[in-house]
Amino acid sequence: MKGAGAPDLDRAFVRLAGQGDLGALLDLAKLSGSGMTNLPADAATLADKIAWSERSAAAVITKPDDEYYLLVLDNGHGHAIGTASLFSRLGAKWPFYSYRQTRVTHVSRDLGRIFATQVLHLVNDYDGASEVGGLFLHPNARATGLGRLLARSRYLFIARHRERFGDRVVAELRGWIENGVSPFWEAIARPFFGRPFSEADRYNAIHGNQFIIDLMPRYPIYVTMLPEAAQQAIGKPHRDSVPALRLLQSEGFANDGYCDIFDGGPTLCARTDAIETVRRCRPEGAALVCRWNEALIAHGRAGEFRARLLRD
Repeated sequence: MKGAGAPDLDRAFVRLAGQGDLGALLDLAKLSGSGMTNLPADAATLADKIAWSERSAAAVITKPDDEYYLLVLDNGHGHAIGTASLFSRLGAKWPFYSYRQTRVTHVSRDLGRIFATQVLHLVNDYDGASEVGGLFLHPNARATGLGRLLARSRYLFIARHRERFGDRVVAELRGWIENGVSPFWEAIARPFFGRPFSEADRYNAIHGNQFIIDLMPRYPIYVTMLPEAAQQAIGKPHRDSVPALRLLQSEGFANDGYCDIFDGGPTLCARTDAIETVRRCRPEGAALVCRWNEALIAHGRAGEFRARLLRD
């Protein structure tokens, strides 16, 4: 068997994760670093995620509720070298919070001064939407084209199971981190939570975000009152997330002024049926084929789902 990160380009494919992938997923999680909430380096949490995905795939669905699907990129020899996630409906278990940026202007006629600034509002505008996330590929498998297969397989899965997903899809990208420190977190959230970003992010990944509801500041935040480093981090992706950002933009995702409440990373959104891969999917026999740049093909439904590059 080929080792981790050594894909067979002619045989590699995407499938749903199984409990046999736990070790490989844990290795990927350790490589991913902080900020990957959907890929925590915790074996018990990953095992729960796999089980949740298996239950979701086995369920009879007429409309999205609280399902989760964990995809893995199989190197063609049974070893997971990448992963990606889909959530059917945000807000089903707890509110999905974001910061929404708005512009406000203050005018003083007496002083002859006009002052404009951005303000952050804590909102849950994306409740009810679906989410794609958790995209991570083993470093040794990058620059092979398989990253695009893994990313776009999520949209093939949506097209194959349209009834399982909402009318909007959002994607949160990991935010800017300097030397392991999130300037956004340090300026806004740490005074309320009393712990560094890495600890809060890990807690969120394992236990959920009820603590956000309990402690997060609810009032609007004037951006000009934040340190310069925190201001610059708003909507700025982590350097490792730039390729994922470009892939999302190519699919039609756009940033409407929302950012993550932990690290300030951009939150993008698209109408589900307008996502480029979904829009270009066509049935061919029992399969679903997307011909765009490289061609992709998806077979099977739910637990039998498979996606791969379609080679002539």
